[in-house]
Amino acid sequence: MTETLDNRKRWLALMVLCLGVLMIVLDTTIVNVALPSIRTDLGFTETSLVWVVNAYMLTFGGFLLLGGRLGDLYGHRKLFLIGLVLFTVASLACGLANSQVLLVAARAVQGLGGAVVSAVSLSLIMNLFTEPADRAKAMGVYGFVCAGGGSIGVLLGGLLTSSLSWHWIFLVNLPIGVAVYALCVALLPNARGQAHGEKLDVAGAVTVTLSLMLAVYGVVNGNEAGWGSTQTLGLLGAAVVLLAAFIATEARVAHPLMPLGLFRLRSVSVANVVGVLWAAAMFAWFFISALYMQLVLNYTPMQIGLAFLPANIIMAVFSLGLSARLVMRFGIRKPLAAGLWLAA
Repeated sequence: MTETLDNRKRWLALMVLCLGVLMIVLDTTIVNVALPSIRTDLGFTETSLVWVVNAYMLTFGGFLLLGGRLGDLYGHRKLFLIGLVLFTVASLACGLANSQVLLVAARAVQGLGGAVVSAVSLSLIMNLFTEPADRAKAMGVYGFVCAGGGSIGVLLGGLLTSSLSWHWIFLVNLPIGVAVYALCVALLPNARGQAHGEKLDVAGAVTVTLSLMLAVYGVVNGNEAGWGSTQTLGLLGAAVVLLAAFIATEARVAHPLMPLGLFRLRSVSVANVVGVLWAAAMFAWFFISALYMQLVLNYTPMQIGLAFLPANIIMAVFSLGLSARLVMRFGIRKPLAAGLWLAA
C-alpha cells in the first residue's frame, strides 16, 4: 500500500513539475502573438521590439548552466522553487508594465527564473523515476508538455490579447505559479543536492555566463550597430575570449561546471549543435512570422494563434511516442535528418 501511494505521489509530482515547465514554455510562444499589440501600446520601434523577446533569451541562455549546477549543490527542489518565485513575480511586473524599460527589465528577470526552473526540472524528474521504463514514460510526458505548451501558448495568446489586452498574457502566470509552488512544497522531497559539499566553479560560472550574454547581445544588436562595427566585433570577440577562458578553467578545476569529457561522445556533441541551431530557427520563425501575419497579412491576434496551431499540434503528437517509434525502427540519424529537411 505504501509503495502504491509513493508511486502515485511520484506521478502527481511529475504533473506538478510539468505544469511549472508548461508556464515557461507558454511564455516563449504566448508573447510572440502579442508582439504587435505591445509595439503599438508602448511605442516600440521594430528594432527595439526585439528586446521584449531577447531580454528573456539573454538571461535564459546565460544562466542555464549555472542554474543546473546550483541545483546540484544546494538541492533541486530549493532551486526550482526559487526560480518559480522569480518567474512568477517577474510575470506580475510584466503584466503591470507601462513603459518599455520596465517591460524589458521584467522580461530579463523572467528569463533568469525560467532558466533555473528549466535547468533543474529534468534533474528532479530523473531523481523521481529511476526505473528505465518509468523514466521513459515520464520523459514522454515531459516532451508532450513542452511541445503541447506551444499550441496552448499561441491560442491563449491570441485569445487573451483579442478579448482582454496583452497584459494578461503575463498575468495568467500568477495563479499557475502560486499553485505549482504550493504543490511542489507538498509533493517534492527536500533532499540535498547530489554535489552537496563540493565547491562552486565560480570562475567557470562567471566566464560562461558573461560569454553567452555578450554573444547574444552582440548578435541581436548587430543590425542596429552594424555587423562590422567596433561594438559588434568587440562584443563577439570578448565572448570568444571568455568562452576560451571557460574551457581552460573547466579543463583544470576539480568540480567543473560542465565536464568537457561529455563532448568526447559524438552523439552528445551533435545533439547539442543541432539543438542550438533548431532553437535559433524556431524562435526566429515565431518572432518574424507573428509580425508578418499581423502587419502584412492583417491577421488578428486570434488568427495568428490559429495559424501557428498546426505545427505545434504535430510536434505534440510526435512527442507522445511517434518519434520514439521512428527512432526505434530507423535509428536516430535518419528521422533527425528527415525532420530537419522537412522543417527547412
